[in-house]
Amino acid sequence: MNAPVDVSFFARAAKPLTSYRKYWAARFGTAKFLPTTRKEMDALGWDSCDIIVVTGDAYVDHPSFGMAVIGRMLEAQGFRVGIIAQPDWQSAEPFKALGKPNLFFGVTAGNMDSMINRYTADRKIRSDDAYTPGDVGGARPDRAAIVYSQRCKEAWNDVPIILGGIEGSLRRIAHYDYWQDKVRRSIVVDSKCDLLLYGNAERAIVEIAHRLAAREPVHEITDVRGTAFVRRDTPADWFEINSTSVDEPGRVEAHVNPYLMVSEQAKANGATCAKEDEAQAVAQAAEAGAAAANPVNPAIKPLTFVPNPALAPRARIKVPPRDRSVIRLPSYEQVRADPVLYAHANRVLHLETNPGNARALVQAHGEGATARDVWINPPPIPLTTAEMDHVFDLPYARSPHPRYADENGSHDGATKIPAWEMIRFSVNIMRGCFGGCTFCSITEHEGRIIQSRSEESIIKEVEAIRDSVSGFTGTISDLGGPTANMYRLGCKSPEIESACRKPSCVYPGICPNLGTNHDPLIKIYRRARALKGIKKILIGSGLRYDLAVQSPEYVKELVQHHVGGYLKIAPEHTEQGPLTKMMKPGIGSYDKFKQMFEKFSAEAGKKQYLIPYFIAAHPGTSDEDMMNLAIWLKKNGFRADQVQTFYPSPMATATTMYHTNKNPLRKITRESETVDIVRGDKRRRLHKAFLRYHDANNWPLLREALKSMGRADLIGNGKHHLIPTWQPLTDGGYTSARRKNSTSAPAAAKASAPVRLAPAKPSKGRILTQHTGLPPRDNGSAPAPRKAPAGPVRGSIRKPR
Repeated sequence: MNAPVDVSFFARAAKPLTSYRKYWAARFGTAKFLPTTRKEMDALGWDSCDIIVVTGDAYVDHPSFGMAVIGRMLEAQGFRVGIIAQPDWQSAEPFKALGKPNLFFGVTAGNMDSMINRYTADRKIRSDDAYTPGDVGGARPDRAAIVYSQRCKEAWNDVPIILGGIEGSLRRIAHYDYWQDKVRRSIVVDSKCDLLLYGNAERAIVEIAHRLAAREPVHEITDVRGTAFVRRDTPADWFEINSTSVDEPGRVEAHVNPYLMVSEQAKANGATCAKEDEAQAVAQAAEAGAAAANPVNPAIKPLTFVPNPALAPRARIKVPPRDRSVIRLPSYEQVRADPVLYAHANRVLHLETNPGNARALVQAHGEGATARDVWINPPPIPLTTAEMDHVFDLPYARSPHPRYADENGSHDGATKIPAWEMIRFSVNIMRGCFGGCTFCSITEHEGRIIQSRSEESIIKEVEAIRDSVSGFTGTISDLGGPTANMYRLGCKSPEIESACRKPSCVYPGICPNLGTNHDPLIKIYRRARALKGIKKILIGSGLRYDLAVQSPEYVKELVQHHVGGYLKIAPEHTEQGPLTKMMKPGIGSYDKFKQMFEKFSAEAGKKQYLIPYFIAAHPGTSDEDMMNLAIWLKKNGFRADQVQTFYPSPMATATTMYHTNKNPLRKITRESETVDIVRGDKRRRLHKAFLRYHDANNWPLLREALKSMGRADLIGNGKHHLIPTWQPLTDGGYTSARRKNSTSAPAAAKASAPVRLAPAKPSKGRILTQHTGLPPRDNGSAPAPRKAPAGPVRGSIRKPR
């Protein structure tokens, strides 16, 4: 049996999750599902709930769903926890369904930000919602965290509101809102919550629940890491560091006197210079002898240099202790009016994310009588391996609540929840990501320090899926996390890890202090696939290929045993301009991994494909960059069906670039580096069109752009050309491999172009991306049994598949 040893030596000065004395209600035992109705509460013998969790997702009792993790964690502490999932927000009545909670409401918008869940990158309303039964959109309001908090306060005004989830995490300070195209206030102010918990909040929520149960007023709970709240002033025993402006001079140092000898400089510092002192003594003796022979004219006076008191060296400034220091960011009013100050505030926030050295932050909202500060405590202390095992070993039912079952009692029909289907047979083995990609919010939410489960805990969950999850056919769809191959990777030095302020451990290159040993991960892969009843272990999480190439043995293990026909990786671009703004490695790392992938696939006698993902319209991307990417795609035989367009999510570094035209990866000044931003529908369409260069509907736009760029040489009918000179009949529509992603052409366009050519089949040897031509991936679920018709069906003959 393997001991749960932490890869990270991070000093965890925090109370262990399992060390609290259980609340008295632990006598009620464990519920198969946390109750969602009064009837279910009665069946458990409860007269009330201690805590009610309100969520924008359907209730799935699985460790990949936030409401289940927090609910089960609190249940393990002895609290009675109820769930109100996707309530009707038009009134406060649905929020009274379980009665008044004894301690607090826990509010979350769900696993996704409600705005990203509802709108596309082009601000169009989505018709689907993967976290809702039947994949139906519109089951949660826009800005769900704010709406739910207000309804809870309306239902029970005297019950504390504890806000959490990714929507709250990414809005903890004043932030740019892409959908309104303006800077909004901190969600702490807008939601009027009592406490905001950001990041993975098990440690914070457990401490807060026990302190509230001990009758401590919620407004006095201000010392919990990973929390944010409103306060009126800075406590007297804290040192406030003013960072509300840029381009201000620091201390003025005294100028060095160029006439001073080295010995004089040393003497001024309380030291001596032996060699020069000896030379000085010889010179003085010689001068004394010369003076005796030649008397000096008394009228001649030597020059005397008098120190300028204004330039006297100041006393060394004593740095205040970090655990009692708070940095004052530019106020909401300042960052709303000044993009440069917004970029500065965002940079400071990202520099203060290491739990080992982060300081508290404070940002003023309002002026005069309405002024108040949003106070943000340092990030939570990462969980130990033993604590991670505890969280994932809780008694999850690993299925949606029975209320979502269809008439057959199944969750595979019309009431299927796509998000659950995706992770139904997967295992999360770690948390966190030290990649630091600027367009991604994982680091802001989960942190840079990897928190890994033990091998025993992971194998135990694989066996539980095999033995208890209905529909399992022997295939585990994923052993991963935010990244597939960061399991047990971390800094080699605890001192460096606790002091580091770099936003990424792998950019611009892999840090020499980062351990890249993949052996523990290889061992888990081999042990899991050797289990009885396990036919295949697939890896569905995104692979960090620049790390993978550091371990050829890992690449071989992955390629020959854990790839289901294709493997997705994300180079995101080929050109250095956008890659430096993304903090992603150059395309050379992709080429190196591709060679290894093809080599090991050939050795195994398998025909497998690499599926690269790319982003259009990312900050720092020029039209020429997208043209070069399109040329690379055609040269390598890729045809992207779906296009991933940059989506400015709150608090992301790339979103700051989008809003301010500044690069917060470097020090922000009024004259600091500016970033090329892709704005406007026309230019965004152009960048997407370059990714879909093969779509005839995009050819007119591309011809116009290539001519204006002076690259008409790419227009022609040869293999070396990007697009042809001829134009087929098209209706302007967009046909996707997924029907719901297809866009119908306007009626006028259809009338003018009644003939639409069928999409041409790719020539032999051409590689399609995951989004088109590859067969559906086996995720371990058995197909639903097809019912035989009651009688013969006239006029329809279906060929066998």
